[in-house]
Amino acid sequence: MSEPLLRPGNGNCGGCGMSSAFQFLGRAREERPIQVVIPASCAAVAVGQFPYSAMGAPTILTTFGSAAAVATGMSHAGRLNGEGTRVVCWAGDGGTYDIGMASLSGAAERNEDILYVCYDNEIYGNTGGQRSSATPHGAATSNTLRGKVEQKKDILGIMAAHRIPYAASVSLAHPEDAIRKMRRALDLQGFRFLHVLAPCPTGWKSEPALGIELVRLAVRSGLFPVVEVVDGRRTTINVEPDFSEEALELYLSLQRRFQKSEIGAADLRPDIERHWRDLRARSGRIVPADREG
Repeated sequence: MSEPLLRPGNGNCGGCGMSSAFQFLGRAREERPIQVVIPASCAAVAVGQFPYSAMGAPTILTTFGSAAAVATGMSHAGRLNGEGTRVVCWAGDGGTYDIGMASLSGAAERNEDILYVCYDNEIYGNTGGQRSSATPHGAATSNTLRGKVEQKKDILGIMAAHRIPYAASVSLAHPEDAIRKMRRALDLQGFRFLHVLAPCPTGWKSEPALGIELVRLAVRSGLFPVVEVVDGRRTTINVEPDFSEEALELYLSLQRRFQKSEIGAADLRPDIERHWRDLRARSGRIVPADREG
């Protein structure tokens, strides 16, 4: 049994979804040797101050935009040295959807041998809770006080369009599926991408104990699809939602970031249905329009 990937005494907030995701990855790696690359983010703060570290694996911290580039160099160096170490990028949505997109896209296009994990808390959590392109429609942040107007970027679709060997979304409320995907991603060669919805009680204005339940509600309502895409072509839906209006309304009501927004469940439902029509078409499981939702 390897030591925890994220050790006790780290600097994460109570109820942090990123902490749970770290523990899942620690269970999935088993005895696989890994090296971790973390750009500027909440995860970088969690590591702690030199000379101490809360990480149970060799870790390098990078600037916001260079994580995938640094990981590329580490991967090449490891291969030249005959090492079997797996290089894992661990980045938030700001360092993935926005500032890090250039080096991320370049590494994916070259099919570098990297596992890139985006823990998505839907804000710039470490710099005051500003909106990112991962922030959902209607969510209030420190600079979208009445709710974000734009839709959330489809990061999984963007990465799958690079035709990388493996891209998947990960639900912390479905641990068996999550750990299976992490193990598969660690074992594969080439560029792999995992997207984890990571509740942030501070930014989401939610109770710390409700994080996993919020993920479950997001999956159940169809707001967060749980899928995997192989070679950019074969899409598999891993968890079927029931598109419950009750689940969607409860998801929104349990987070104060949606309380001042004029955007409600009824406004989000058409976008959810459109996205699922696209997903089902790509997976080959097309549902007649009169049976959707």
